[in-house]
Amino acid sequence: MEKKLEQLKSRYEELAVALSDPGIYDQPEKLTEVTKEHSSLKSLVEDFEKWKNLKNQIRGNEEVIAQNEDPELTEMARMELKELKQELESLEEKIRMDLIPKDPEDSKNAIMEIRAGTGGDEAAIFAGDLFEMYRRYADERKWKIELMDLHESEKGGYKDIVFKLTGQDVFAEMKYESGVHRVQRVPETESQGRVHTSAATVAVLPEAEEVDVKINPADLEFEAYRASGAGGQHVNTTDSAVRIRHVPSGVVVTCQQERSQHKNREKAMAMLRSKLYEHELKKTHSERAEARKSQVSTGDRSAKIRTYNFPQGRLTDHRIGLTLYNLDAIMKGNLGEVIKALRIQDNLERMEQVS
Repeated sequence: MEKKLEQLKSRYEELAVALSDPGIYDQPEKLTEVTKEHSSLKSLVEDFEKWKNLKNQIRGNEEVIAQNEDPELTEMARMELKELKQELESLEEKIRMDLIPKDPEDSKNAIMEIRAGTGGDEAAIFAGDLFEMYRRYADERKWKIELMDLHESEKGGYKDIVFKLTGQDVFAEMKYESGVHRVQRVPETESQGRVHTSAATVAVLPEAEEVDVKINPADLEFEAYRASGAGGQHVNTTDSAVRIRHVPSGVVVTCQQERSQHKNREKAMAMLRSKLYEHELKKTHSERAEARKSQVSTGDRSAKIRTYNFPQGRLTDHRIGLTLYNLDAIMKGNLGEVIKALRIQDNLERMEQVS
């Protein structure tokens, strides 16, 4: 840890020298980049200085105790040594947390997709339940939720639904929701009370800005069509719905939520940018997962991450072996305990890299 901190301190000093050069103010982009990095290292460097000072104080007290020339002074040194070691332990834990590699996507908003999987009508109903769970959690976190696209099921719920969450550290919390969510319960349509197993897939994408992804307009195919929905809902008499295909990647997005074709096109482009951005991130995520052997946030959509067992009121997150027996409360949006446990485990794995 000390070697790593010495390297960061050296980098901090290099950046300070760069900021003292008047010429950097003629390069706005570089100035912003250097200022941001310098600011991000400041707290760590200050803590490093505190750490070195505490180590010196501890060494001094240990010498006084070893010499034992004055009983009163020796006793004072012992008492102070205990406090200094506790302070050092707390500081080292803070430093290790601050050394954890930051995920640059954590501060982004998130675009989430929920799709009904195996289980027919029951899977679609469960997809709707998951959306309601996330909607309530978003309300609790004071996040804004915006529907981007949906296809309802005739028996209730959604075949698929896409929405955006906007707020502070949205992706940092919601990224752990990517994967297959399995439900075990008695469907309303089951007359004999048998428990069925269904599933829905959740994908969480960091919202990409235009600066994150460059899209060549020549690579896009646009199609306008009439919006439709179950039970005659969301039906327009004009071609306001939009389908966009990115030819090089084959990615297709649709949007029919707005009555305006222009607004639907804007939302569809936002979805497309995020999908293409995620595609690029997959390489990084694969490398990171291979390096860390992480079970928490590999970004693998096909992995079964969680089971919701209604007869037993039980939720199990298979990645970290977490089992809770407050399923009703969780489905009402009390998801904080689950997400907190996943974030803690992820941070512990990251800490092992910098210890």
